[in-house]
Amino acid sequence: MYSEWARDEIHIKGLEIFAHHGVFPEETKEGQTFYVNGVLYLDTNGAGRSDMLENTVDYGEVCHFIDEWMRENTCLLLEAVARKLSDTLLLRYQMLSALDLEIVKPSAPIGLPFDSVSVKIHRQWHKVYLGIGSNMGDREKYLNDGVRALREYPGIEVTRVSAYMVTEPYGGVKQEDFLNGALEIETILGPQELLEALHEIEQKAGRERTIHWGPRTLDLDILFYDRLLYESNDLIIPHPDLENREFVLLPLREIAPNWRHPATGKTIMGLLKEIGVKTPANVTSI
Repeated sequence: MYSEWARDEIHIKGLEIFAHHGVFPEETKEGQTFYVNGVLYLDTNGAGRSDMLENTVDYGEVCHFIDEWMRENTCLLLEAVARKLSDTLLLRYQMLSALDLEIVKPSAPIGLPFDSVSVKIHRQWHKVYLGIGSNMGDREKYLNDGVRALREYPGIEVTRVSAYMVTEPYGGVKQEDFLNGALEIETILGPQELLEALHEIEQKAGRERTIHWGPRTLDLDILFYDRLLYESNDLIIPHPDLENREFVLLPLREIAPNWRHPATGKTIMGLLKEIGVKTPANVTSI
């Protein structure tokens, strides 16, 4: 799982596997030899101190699992083999914080002299903080259902949930008070993939995006994603203007008071002090 300090490495080199992956029918029918190279990132301190296998990842078991997975599954592209196998390994071996995986195809149908073709990817667990809110219908049920949906979503682990707080609406649109909270999750999904997952969960809760800052059954926002500074057409990380939003910072203070904004280096506690929040009068915990 996620760890900033799990940087020790176990290397697997040249694992030979006969499997059926490829774009052409003869490749998936007849099969061919592949080689797998991998780097497993974890914290080996426990194993080093105890000298016990249970405190590390059994690389022999990992090799046999890779062999079994590649023989039992069929993909057209090496990219798909690498991605699907990497995600499966991270979900299966909880001590892994990250891995590099290279799938080598020495007999690729290129028609020119070459040594081999390979695809190498890096995958890891990420720590993410989410905002969650609702101001329509049974607000608490919408939030609880949202947390449950996140727990059930492949590649997401919910690690902490704040208390829910009743807060005044933000943005000037007249509407009912919100019930807001914050979540800490660990995920193997990239930022855009996670955004798609959140939108999917919101839509299942009946979320309609008709009025900017308007009422909603369920609102899920990415606040922080590791220490990432990121911007695309539909996503900005950290969440814009969160440093001025009391309803975001208060639940975050409960689960991550010392988390630092990657752009300013200021902690959640520090950001709250800057906007003058001590004992808020317009927030009620439930």
